[in-house]
Amino acid sequence: MSQFGAICDDFYVSSRLYLKLDMGLERETVLHFFDRIRKEYPALCKLRRRENNVLFLEEDADERSPRRWLRLDTGSLRFGQFGPENTNDVFRFGELILTQAPYHLSFSDIDFDHLEVIFGFDLEYRGNHDALVAETLLGDHAGTGMLFGDSAAHIIDAQPYFGIAMTPDCDIQAYVEVKSRTTTFEVRSGSFEGEPISVFLTMRKYWGVDGPVSLDDAYRTLFEKADTLATDLIVPNFVNPLATAIASRS
Repeated sequence: MSQFGAICDDFYVSSRLYLKLDMGLERETVLHFFDRIRKEYPALCKLRRRENNVLFLEEDADERSPRRWLRLDTGSLRFGQFGPENTNDVFRFGELILTQAPYHLSFSDIDFDHLEVIFGFDLEYRGNHDALVAETLLGDHAGTGMLFGDSAAHIIDAQPYFGIAMTPDCDIQAYVEVKSRTTTFEVRSGSFEGEPISVFLTMRKYWGVDGPVSLDDAYRTLFEKADTLATDLIVPNFVNPLATAIASRS
């Protein structure tokens, strides 16, 4: 993962467990759960509450890098780490949360909808994100006649999104998305903000297809598949070409 961070401006890993039924999020239950995680990661000391009772427990962004975070809302459990340095560190953090959550938050596999593991790569670029993505990743695409034809004054939306099922029953899925952030105002004015182009790899596991599966087993499977896909396909075919294109324009 240190290699992932070296080829982009920001690298991060996050996970999301979506539930079919809402959680109560009672005060005592939440505090006991957070305290259990803090025993292993005492730097998780910043607790915030947002609208709709969304709760964040996170490390201080000004003092620590990498930075971990944990989020609870009525319909999901989410957690992640910015700037992770190695695979084991990220996996151990997620494994602790997913082994403790069923006991503290009364989770049951009948309530699980799906679990996601996401690898995110940010590449800073001050220019037309959509034009760069189209030229770099879609140059040989069948739609280039529209993107680069005489009728196109500017390319204003080019955000490839692909998904595959990795099992015959489609319960394990993988998605790659390239996210641009250029606005039409920036294109018209020619003045661009230094926002990142993001490449997201999302691994997803649905419950209720192939029998009971524990959270930690599902998490391990998704994490290992994400690590392999990122190394073998996403970085060489998406991240590296975009990074090279950005460097050639700087």
